[in-house]
Amino acid sequence: MTILDTIIARKKEEVAQRKTAISIQELERSTLFNRERISLYDSLMKKSSSGIIAEFKRKSPSKGIINGEADVVEVTKGYTRHGAACLSVLTDTEFFGGSYDDLIQARINPIPILRKDFIVDEYQLIEARSLGADVILLIAACLSPQEVKQLAQQARQLELEVLLELHDEEELGHAGDVTRIIGINNRDLKTFSVDLDRSLRMAEQLPADAVKVAESGISQVDTLKLFYKHGFRGFLIGENFMKEHDPVEAFARFSSEWVQTKELIAKS
Repeated sequence: MTILDTIIARKKEEVAQRKTAISIQELERSTLFNRERISLYDSLMKKSSSGIIAEFKRKSPSKGIINGEADVVEVTKGYTRHGAACLSVLTDTEFFGGSYDDLIQARINPIPILRKDFIVDEYQLIEARSLGADVILLIAACLSPQEVKQLAQQARQLELEVLLELHDEEELGHAGDVTRIIGINNRDLKTFSVDLDRSLRMAEQLPADAVKVAESGISQVDTLKLFYKHGFRGFLIGENFMKEHDPVEAFARFSSEWVQTKELIAKS
């Protein structure tokens, strides 16, 4: 059994427990449930956008504790202040050290927020909206193409955007009309190895109108430049900033360098 298999099995148990503890009706009464959503698509497509989806992540199964001391409000406000196009907030506790409260606290920021979790049930979509999320993640590696389609359609009905995450060529069939923002994870969830060339090859096979997002394994502005020149408009980065003593300062330096690089690309 892979790490992903273990996570998904545990997530299904967790969701079943949540369903018995909190009803859908209770979720729908949340203060955040009826707030106006902020579009990730619009944020990424702005000419001035950094395209960076800055992630708040305390730990991971492969690296263990990344940053156990960071304050979610301080960090996400810093990311927003220094030009993040979107925030990604982990809500899985057991494997990534996140929480629902992290997302709720991050909602103070006026930019899109992605609920980063392993979505396996419609209940989690309603949860995401009740927590203040604008976007949910669907991971092709743990869902069938039909499940992706059904969950994406249900997300749309809830006015939530979808970031569909792919890992290899076999998952390209998961993309469809209701998944226009497509992330390619440079890291294999089963082996945790990083392969940028595979990601670029996959990108060429995506629908022409897809908004492409590069995920994982990004630590250099030159890597963003490479992906940008291949048509990517989003870049999900977490560990590179969170592993630093001051994630906000690390993000500010990186973002500033990237904005300057984008300006040079535009002039060339």
